[in-house]
Amino acid sequence: MSTPRLVRAQNAGRTQRMTSFIFAVISGILSLLVFAIIANAILSWLVAFNVINIRHPVAQAIVRTLEAVTRPVLAPFQRFIPSLGGVDISPVVAIIVIQAASRYLLPWLLRPLQALIG
Repeated sequence: MSTPRLVRAQNAGRTQRMTSFIFAVISGILSLLVFAIIANAILSWLVAFNVINIRHPVAQAIVRTLEAVTRPVLAPFQRFIPSLGGVDISPVVAIIVIQAASRYLLPWLLRPLQALIG
């Protein structure tokens, strides 16, 4: 192999590893967000049925943290989706949208990202 071809092959390998790393990080963040939405929904049910007392400092900290993480994601869905009989279905819709983005949108954006990186 000549030197320019070797350099191009090495750069292509670096680009592939970099885009794979970025893809894995974004996919992991979206998976953690889905987990936080599920945990927040379950925790809100437990608080509503007085299984968990939010006056306890640890429980209060967990509730506040989960709400701070999930509120920016759920708020747009809650504006457009009415509650059905007092049940908020926006977490279900948000999880479906996040999963669709993770499965279809991220791989579709991988190729332009590789071209952008180099």
